[in-house]
Amino acid sequence: MQRNGLIGLTAGVALALSGWAQAETTVEMHAVSADGVGDSVGTVVAKDTDYGLLLTPDLSGLKAGLHGFHLHTNASCETSETDGEVTPGGAAGGHFDPDETGTHQGPYSDEGHLGDLPALTVGDDGKAATPVLAPRLTEADLAGHSLMIHQGGDNYSDEPKLGGGGSRVACGVIDGN
Repeated sequence: MQRNGLIGLTAGVALALSGWAQAETTVEMHAVSADGVGDSVGTVVAKDTDYGLLLTPDLSGLKAGLHGFHLHTNASCETSETDGEVTPGGAAGGHFDPDETGTHQGPYSDEGHLGDLPALTVGDDGKAATPVLAPRLTEADLAGHSLMIHQGGDNYSDEPKLGGGGSRVACGVIDGN
């Protein structure tokens, strides 16, 4: 009887401890260009917190400065072509917008794309390691989509087009678990 109680207690402690270890999703990010998907530029780890989705980049080889950062609709980083013009990472589609708001309002407004994320900061050494928090997203929202890094900053408005983020420079596919 005492042995079974100890086994039950051990199993209970193990289950309790497993609840403390929150799951996380690691997304491999790749450079994108008109030639397609290129080499890895690092990873972004996504983890749920009490305050939203914490996205922790470990990236290198990017241009210094602010970069627009978004969750895109499709799980693809391939190019797309429209009217003879190739768009790097274009197969990722637009910003994830399940409520069909049609507006780019940034990560803190309930009025815009759910896929609008805080901008990434890249240091003079080409590395990004500062975490950002997306308060309206959870890890479960990521499956079947892609993360996209744009050249240039993001002013979280529709003017200039999609906040002025510029071309797509890196992308990572999140499998539809």
